[in-house]
Amino acid sequence: MDLQRWWSNLLSSTTMCFNLFGDLAADLGLADQAIHIWWPDAPGPVRDVRFEHSPGWLDRAYLGNLMSFDAAFRLDLGDRTEGIIGVVVRYHERTKPAEPKLTRLARYVEVTERSGVFKPGAIDAVNGTDLLVVWLQHLLVLSMLQHPSRTWRWGRFVVVYPAGNTDYADACNRYRALLADTSTFSSTTVEELLDADALPARTARALRKRYISR
Repeated sequence: MDLQRWWSNLLSSTTMCFNLFGDLAADLGLADQAIHIWWPDAPGPVRDVRFEHSPGWLDRAYLGNLMSFDAAFRLDLGDRTEGIIGVVVRYHERTKPAEPKLTRLARYVEVTERSGVFKPGAIDAVNGTDLLVVWLQHLLVLSMLQHPSRTWRWGRFVVVYPAGNTDYADACNRYRALLADTSTFSSTTVEELLDADALPARTARALRKRYISR
């Protein structure tokens, strides 16, 4: 982790993620309350909050790449299995076309097809486009649900962005349209998270002052 880079750019998306969810990492009771306000259908209590998290970098049992979540909320499902909410935060970034590594594409296709959540033609619609990274991040959750250990029984990938980031708002809407089952994918604005009053009032005020355009 490049701590100096984060301290030198407090308007980066990574720093915003720490500020948005830091109180929750310090208080699992608060985290559990917030998660079930934001996503009421999430099963089980929050058992852990992690930042810059991947279940296994370069592990082909997942995706075999370096994808990770900016924040991850692990849920205790009570039967020795877990749920996962993997979150990425995009403050000022814009989407751009990208190509997957050909050596990994077969694994991506395998996870996509096994998941059963995509409409026909979805792979062609995302491959090589500005939706590629969103797809790969979503696949990380789906690969966890397919892992041979059967550790994860429920999962959701969430993209968080400010309302003013119309680029990501549009990308998430276009991506959602490719899904036959949207239960493992969600997007929300920073404003919606703050308006839900799930965070301490002091934190919410500071976040609005720093990150929300007026």
